[in-house]
Amino acid sequence: MTPKVRVESFSISLDGFGAGPDQGPDSPNGIGGLAVHGWAFGTRTFHAMFGRAGGATGPDDDFVARGFRNIGAWLMGRNMFGPVRGPWPDEPWKGWWGDNPPFHCSVFVLTHHPRASIEMQGGTVFHFATDGLPAALRRALATAEGRDVRLGGGVATVQEGLRASLIHPGEQSLPAPKKNRRDHARSLGDMSGRLRKLIVRGFRSELASTPSGAHDPGAHRVDRSRPCGHNDHMVTCESEGTP
Repeated sequence: MTPKVRVESFSISLDGFGAGPDQGPDSPNGIGGLAVHGWAFGTRTFHAMFGRAGGATGPDDDFVARGFRNIGAWLMGRNMFGPVRGPWPDEPWKGWWGDNPPFHCSVFVLTHHPRASIEMQGGTVFHFATDGLPAALRRALATAEGRDVRLGGGVATVQEGLRASLIHPGEQSLPAPKKNRRDHARSLGDMSGRLRKLIVRGFRSELASTPSGAHDPGAHRVDRSRPCGHNDHMVTCESEGTP
């Protein structure tokens, strides 16, 4: 089976925001940005990733767990890796996830500034790719040993993957839990419109009812074509076209 490039559980607000403003060491998704991802934090899979017991099962957990199945490598933008900008100053930053990140495979971080690879506990190795997304994707696919590659984010990286048609036809789960109207939030901008265009031009969308309630009850539509039920917030887009 041909490996896929997948976007899984990438949370966006109903009005098109994927992160908040002013990212920093204490606000990895910007101010208010974590609220968009709150549906996942209480799940059993999320708890297990960080060595904690318990957590909820059900549709939310199913979506989180699916995003880690058959993944042999990850791609992410530099902002998803950390808040450091420009040349790496003294290279102390090793990501948001502690000594044992939840990836357990190679992770290719897109950056304009070279840096030596970092081996972490649990099999995660961060590689810093300075030759662009397509080249990094080729390296990730070679490293994945026949498994899929997950494009983790952030916003600009997913936009680039969509524009370049690098994301494989298949299910891409995109939670859209609530609205975020902050003027300077990290907006998906034309990506929210892009998703609607993709739905029109060969993507099917379906709504999965979940118990998290992480949504705006006043928002009645997700893709402007199908009504959203009271607890429906997970939009799954499935491409029928050629990437």
